[in-house]
Amino acid sequence: MNKSYEVEYCNLELRFNRRHIQDLIKDLIQDGYSLYWSENETLFIISVRTGRKLVKLRFNRTKNGYKMVGDYTIRDAKLAEWMEKLIEDTRGHAIVKRFKDRQILIESILFGEVIRLVEISGYQQKVLYQKGPYMTEQEISKMYFSKEGDLRLQLLRLELDDELERLYEAMQAGDAEKAEKSKEKLAALSKDLMMLEW
Repeated sequence: MNKSYEVEYCNLELRFNRRHIQDLIKDLIQDGYSLYWSENETLFIISVRTGRKLVKLRFNRTKNGYKMVGDYTIRDAKLAEWMEKLIEDTRGHAIVKRFKDRQILIESILFGEVIRLVEISGYQQKVLYQKGPYMTEQEISKMYFSKEGDLRLQLLRLELDDELERLYEAMQAGDAEKAEKSKEKLAALSKDLMMLEW
């Protein structure tokens, strides 16, 4: 394994049910990892041994299951690959930073899909991929120094909260069509929000 290999997962947010966590434990054991787990009323922790390091995966208990949140640094290529498959399968959110050969590759993932890919080499930064409309540096700079950006950000957050509430109501009512429309709108709003916060 390349000793300089390192992947950092920031702002991770993945949702699970208990059976899914049990399947994750089985998968990790089948992949040859040594692990143990513990739980209490609020937290389920899976501790995975990778060489001499111990990675603690934390799952917060929620009303409808579990939510994996937080930041993780993984230096094991196989475990990092497993984590990325997990993000994609659960349609989760994360900022993934890959450190390799004095270069950083940053992926912004929303609903399991890469929406932005940036390469940083020394002091140079290059956007390799951006889903949706690309903003120029001049547009970003203008928005940064304008008060309009702050106002738009607050309005977007409120709109996002309202849409999350609509999604929750649709899911409670079992209205799959409304829920799907709401998810599509949430994806668009989240993308806009990330572009403003970036």
